[in-house]
Amino acid sequence: MSKTIKSEIKLTVELDENRVPEKLSWTAKDGGVNAEEAKAMLLSIWDSKAQETLRIDLWTKDMPVDEMKVFFHQTLVAMADTFHRATEDEKMTATMRDFCDYFAEKLELKK
Repeated sequence: MSKTIKSEIKLTVELDENRVPEKLSWTAKDGGVNAEEAKAMLLSIWDSKAQETLRIDLWTKDMPVDEMKVFFHQTLVAMADTFHRATEDEKMTATMRDFCDYFAEKLELKK
């Protein structure tokens, strides 16, 4: 029997008195990340028993809207890439990438 290896990713959220995120940081020691600051995060977890996605979407008060738009675009592009690796569905991947291009165009993100 092979030995099980565990890896931990830690998320830290500092809240203000109204429970609004002021600071986000994350640590992934196996990846060489130690308490790195972040302005936003999107975390999706698949609950196979309930057959539904659980989510944590957080951003700090000082996350600029223009950076949020870029963050979303890059996340959508990454999701299309991950979808392709996970499913090898070329047609839907192309559709997702077309939407990413449309999204960037409408938000004037592409130069």
